[in-house]
Amino acid sequence: MRKTDKKTDNQIRLLLTEVCDHALETYPGFQWLTHLVDYSHFPESLKVVCVFDTNTNLSHFYEEGKPALDALIVAKLTTIGIRPSKSSAFISYDTEENCERENKGKWAHRLG
Repeated sequence: MRKTDKKTDNQIRLLLTEVCDHALETYPGFQWLTHLVDYSHFPESLKVVCVFDTNTNLSHFYEEGKPALDALIVAKLTTIGIRPSKSSAFISYDTEENCERENKGKWAHRLG
């Protein structure tokens, strides 16, 4: 990873930490988020994964909060010059429940 990639990654991490803190306070069942990126294909390769505890809480979130959280993620990234073309293409949602059932709780395997 180049020095500029490390700087960008740190900026993304800091902004997404703010988003995570907001989501923890705002959306019942929200647990954490992470990002994945291949800097040789940046910014097209950027993926943000938001994780909820259960499918029930995720369903409620889809009904009420998804557009607002998507917009917040895009707005935060825009402040550092990252302008994703479509939020639906780089933001995904998952649950601890699904990972436990399908991957025995191994997030590295699930996200890999």
